[in-house]
Amino acid sequence: MTKKTKKEIVKTISEHVELTQLQTKKLVQRMFDAIIDSLTDQGRIELRNFGVFEVKKRASRRARNPRSGERVDVPAKLVVTFKPGKEMEQRVRARSKELEQLLEARESRKKRLLEARQLEKTQENRPVATRQASTLEAREHSSSSARESETQTGLAWSDTTIGAVIGDDESQRIDLGASG
Repeated sequence: MTKKTKKEIVKTISEHVELTQLQTKKLVQRMFDAIIDSLTDQGRIELRNFGVFEVKKRASRRARNPRSGERVDVPAKLVVTFKPGKEMEQRVRARSKELEQLLEARESRKKRLLEARQLEKTQENRPVATRQASTLEAREHSSSSARESETQTGLAWSDTTIGAVIGDDESQRIDLGASG
């Protein structure tokens, strides 16, 4: 799953309407400005089937500085909240299974990378022969674990990519990003 930027939104819209990207960019920016103006003037804007932006006051509180552990007083402030509309929630839920698989694959990849980094750190102080044997064992273990998870979840991965396989057809692989 990737982030979509304003530039990509402008490009998508300009392809569907008969406007240049520059004209579309001005239109999109004006829409964002109108939302901000409504929030600063009225404190709320409701966009049917999309959602509601609203300015709310967050109460003052005591927090902790994570670096020093020191207690800090955080003053009250105004924050913008967003509550999605019904149509948005329905469309997101319809794709929730796909998104869950993508997120699980990403988390699994992060976990494997973290484990590999930790293994490298522990092996830096070992003699060379011991390091090579441990590395081979780790590779064999991760390959067998991958084959087991492929059959259980329908996700397939190799040394270079993580992918979801649709059915039994390898040609229907969906690339989910590089794993190494």
